[in-house]
Amino acid sequence: MNLADHTETVQLDYDPAVISYPALLEIFWAGHDPSLRKTTQYKSVIFYHNEQQRLKAVASMQEQERKLGRKVYTEIAPYRAFYLAEDYHQKYYLRQNSLLAAEYAAIYPQTSRLVNSTAAARVNGFAGGNGTRAGLQAQIDLLGLNDQGKDELSRISRRLPDN
Repeated sequence: MNLADHTETVQLDYDPAVISYPALLEIFWAGHDPSLRKTTQYKSVIFYHNEQQRLKAVASMQEQERKLGRKVYTEIAPYRAFYLAEDYHQKYYLRQNSLLAAEYAAIYPQTSRLVNSTAAARVNGFAGGNGTRAGLQAQIDLLGLNDQGKDELSRISRRLPDN
């Protein structure tokens, strides 16, 4: 299998009444160093759905180059299709924690339901070190876990920043 024939990406569905496209672009730029050249598999890329998004993406890239004072290697390309990663790649950080993995496997015996679970996605993010202690504590009772699972999330929360 040739691993260089794809690019690992995420697809976001967003509500422009809640967050703007330019705000999403700011989050994108803040989340990585776009001045590094990467392989096809890990390159920095923004896929746009229409001309308005393309223009905003180009303008934000130019702004990043100005701020950084060096070339940005992010590609801006039209969206064509999105393919989910194989099942064994889904919810990677959650699956690394045997207690949480077992609990969510019991809740979602079908992998497709686990993949589409908002609760599992949130736990995966927290298990990967994303979010804040306060954010996790505010959601802990909403994630469908039993007391042992909640205790495990409380343990994980101690590794997260306060705010």
